[in-house]
Amino acid sequence: MVDVPSLGGRTAVVTGAARGLGAGIARELAARGMRVALLGRDTEALDEVAAGLPTPARVYEADVTDDRAMERTARRIRRELGAPSVVVANAGIAEGGPFEGSDPRTWRRVVEVNLIGSAVTARVFLPALLATGGYFLQIASTAAFGAAPMMSAYCASKAGTESFAHSLRAELAHRGVSVGVAYVHWTDTSMIRDVERYPVLRELRAHMPPPARRIHPVEQVAAWIARGVDRRSASVYAPPWLRLAQVVRPLFPAAVTLLSRRELPRLLREAPLEGTGLLGRGGRIEENHLGYARRP
Repeated sequence: MVDVPSLGGRTAVVTGAARGLGAGIARELAARGMRVALLGRDTEALDEVAAGLPTPARVYEADVTDDRAMERTARRIRRELGAPSVVVANAGIAEGGPFEGSDPRTWRRVVEVNLIGSAVTARVFLPALLATGGYFLQIASTAAFGAAPMMSAYCASKAGTESFAHSLRAELAHRGVSVGVAYVHWTDTSMIRDVERYPVLRELRAHMPPPARRIHPVEQVAAWIARGVDRRSASVYAPPWLRLAQVVRPLFPAAVTLLSRRELPRLLREAPLEGTGLLGRGGRIEENHLGYARRP
C-alpha cells in the first residue's frame, strides 16, 4: 500500500471559497487539520468562512484570471501560511441560454474564469506543489461527460478543465505532483438555484433519469471531494456512482442530441428562453465588475 502523508499541519488553497462548494471544501480540509488559504472576490463572505474554521485560515481577494494578482497572492500565501501541498481549483461561474443570441462578453467570461482561471491557479502554485510533492485538484463537472444544450460556455469550459488536468497530470507524473479531476453533479449551490429559476433549464434537468437529477447537499459533495484529496485520487466522483457513467460516456452526446431534438421545441414554445446572464452569487459579483446590467 502506498504511504499517503497526513494532511494535518499542511496548507491548502481553495479558489472560489466564499460560498457554496468552495466554502464546503475549505471546511472539510480544515477539519482534517489543514491550514487554509481562501481565495475569492467577496472578502466579507470569505471572512465569514475563515472565522468558522478550526485551523489557521487567511483570506485573499483575487481574480483567478489575473496573472499578476494571483502571482502576488501565491507569494503571500507561501510567506504567511507555508508552501501549499493541496490546491483546489474550484472557482467557477455559468450562464445559460441559446448560443445564437448569447452575449459574447458573458460567454467569454465563463470560459475565462472556469478554464483560464484554473490554468492560472495551477501555474502560480506549481512551484510550491513541486516543493511539497503536492496535489492539484481540478473541479470539473458532469458537463464534461456530455454537453447540455443552452449551457455551451459552461460545458465547453468544464470539458476544457478536464483535458487541461489530464495533460498536467502527464507532465508532472515523474515529478512527485499528483493531479486529480473532480466530476461534480447537481449540488445545492446558488448557481444551481439560479438554474432552477429558468423553466427550460429546469425542465431539461427534469428529463434526466431520477438518480441523475437529484441535487446533493454541499456538505456531502465537499466530503466526497475531501476524501479524494486524502487519497490523492486521479478521479473524484461526487456522487460516487458517477464512476459507472464513464463506461457509457461515449453514448452521451448522441443521447443528449436525441432528447433535445424531441423536447426542446415543445419546451421553447412553452417558455421562450433568453440569456440568463451569469449565474450564482459569484456571477453577480462578476457582472458588477464588468459593468453588466443586473438581472431583473
